[in-house]
Amino acid sequence: MSAAPNPLFEKTDRTDKTRRDAGGASDADDVRTAKAAASDGAAPGPWARLAGNPRAMLLIAAVLVAIVSAAVTGSGAWPADLTVDIRSPLDDLNRWLVDNRTTHPLFLYFLLHISNAAESSVDGVFSLLESLGFIGVTVAAVLIAWYAGGARPHRRALRTAATALATFAVIGLLGMWEPAMETLALMIVAVTVAALVGALLGLAAGLSDRCQRVLRPVFDTMQVLPAFSYLLPFVLLFDIGIPSVFVATVIYAAPPMARLTALGLRGADAAALEASASLGASPWQRLVTARLPLARKQMLLGLNQTIMMCLSMVVLASMIGAGGLGDEIFTALSTVDVGLALPAGIAVVLLAIWLDRTTAAAGEQLEDPAAAHRPKWWVLWPGIVAAVGGGAVLGAALGRKEWPEAWTVAISEPVNTVVDWIERELGSGVPVLGGTLTWSEGFANYVINPVRDALLATPWWALLLVAGVLALRTGWKAVVTVVLSLAAIGAMGLWDRSLDTLSQVLAALVVTLLLGFAIGILAARVERVERVIRPVLDIMQTMPQFIYLIPVIALFSGGRTAAVAAAVVYALPAVVRITTQGIRQIDPSALEAARSLGAGTGQQLRQVQLPLARPALQLAVNQGVVLVLAIVVIGGMIGGGALGIDVVKGLAKGDLGLGMTAGVAIVCLGLLLDRISQPSAAAKERALV
Repeated sequence: MSAAPNPLFEKTDRTDKTRRDAGGASDADDVRTAKAAASDGAAPGPWARLAGNPRAMLLIAAVLVAIVSAAVTGSGAWPADLTVDIRSPLDDLNRWLVDNRTTHPLFLYFLLHISNAAESSVDGVFSLLESLGFIGVTVAAVLIAWYAGGARPHRRALRTAATALATFAVIGLLGMWEPAMETLALMIVAVTVAALVGALLGLAAGLSDRCQRVLRPVFDTMQVLPAFSYLLPFVLLFDIGIPSVFVATVIYAAPPMARLTALGLRGADAAALEASASLGASPWQRLVTARLPLARKQMLLGLNQTIMMCLSMVVLASMIGAGGLGDEIFTALSTVDVGLALPAGIAVVLLAIWLDRTTAAAGEQLEDPAAAHRPKWWVLWPGIVAAVGGGAVLGAALGRKEWPEAWTVAISEPVNTVVDWIERELGSGVPVLGGTLTWSEGFANYVINPVRDALLATPWWALLLVAGVLALRTGWKAVVTVVLSLAAIGAMGLWDRSLDTLSQVLAALVVTLLLGFAIGILAARVERVERVIRPVLDIMQTMPQFIYLIPVIALFSGGRTAAVAAAVVYALPAVVRITTQGIRQIDPSALEAARSLGAGTGQQLRQVQLPLARPALQLAVNQGVVLVLAIVVIGGMIGGGALGIDVVKGLAKGDLGLGMTAGVAIVCLGLLLDRISQPSAAAKERALV
């Protein structure tokens, strides 16, 4: 999946004066910085820089206070007098909702219509897919991919069509055809509604400054919330089943479409808009003939992100009755059966690749001059519809609407045999290396446990102090948000379990940043490395969250280390790409100035590239935090424990008091970590350039 471009990464044509007025540095300032950094003795030493940074000194003081207080007290338990019982009211609310779901006007005249519309729409699309049969569906997928790729005998069009053909052929061979159609039916409905809602919100935000100011903090907050946190509220309203999955998916997936639509509308070429206005076009005509066509590329990228997020949520929402491929994976993971989970996991990944490549190819058409010579849609689509109908009729005539059982290949037993061999031969006892299970136990004992014990030993007020000081560089609003979020966790009585989750997040984040920065720097400096890892990163960013749990179970057999490993693999592509991009966008004149002063390769990296790429590195940290938290929470399903397992139990057993409080704590952790890791205003401005 092509990662959604953060607005902070959108290059803008700003003058040096604009950058200085905004608090950033101009290109000339960058060059002077590079010269000073490369000159021996010209740059101040680390202690001098530290002494000149009041916030850093304040942070050091806060950390020292926390360490001393932890050593003295040895316990950081949240006071019982400061806790509030919110589980009982939530349980009462759950009982009221269950008792009144069929009688209260809120359900009868509003929520019930949404529920019925969602179920009937998904059932209708699934019936259509069934009526087309596997031949008709495959023909439709291939022709749509071919059309998106250019509808010509061109390499791009043929490649996207071949991807679609391979996707559905492999899904059938793995025996996953019917679950895949269930997932695809839900996807089609959810993507349609999410894209429509996102486009309307983006239209409002793109045309109105007031709407932009109102919606921006909402989208910012939604962006940092783990997917788990979207499920519980709608289970309360719609019960377990398709309606709650549908609404949660739409709300989760609409923001990318909205943000990128607004970005495209606001970034429209001013000269084109001025020319349209000079010809007497009304505001509506300017929107239809100028703004929207100029924003098509951004909107299509938003659609790509919405599709990927819909697929991710639909798979994850199998815990609340989504069915389809996600249900196959969830059932397998609950019994730690990798062989059973892998076919469904492969099917999900292939669907993601097909959808991603198709929308990406459609986006490339907007920049292809030859696309203007492609036949118009009203010429091609009747033929495509006729071909799909012909495939459906052919399947019905042959009596082969469903994928033939004889054409399937069972891989569960061979996969489980390989997993057993890994556990037996590579789990422990490997000379020198030890083995995967040995690593898992060692990482838990020597990394995760010490971090957790240190957090639990620190007094609650000291943690609030450190968190507030960490957020200070972002602004006082961030300080208030961080302190209140951490205090809310304690007030709900989830202090210890939240710190357990936080310890896993911190351990995974450190590993992610070490690997991500190292690989990103290498890729930025060696173009061949970047070319090699690019397709790997593309595939990794395409895979839904749930899928990352399958391979780590095979290697680490579950537990907290497995959850951390899955989080590292999931967050790594974003950190690598942001790091690579940040280093490559450094002004070449800054590096040239350093070379002219005799700086070696290492000096250029340490004293020029990394300092000038600091805004991008800070953004990489922020994205890494958000992504790591999302998977660590899901890792509760495979033994990660803490808040994740509370949410799973709440969803599985209907204990919404337990699940909802854990979900709120996860949201608070997400807000806390996001606000602490957000770049400062000056760093954001530097990253814009």
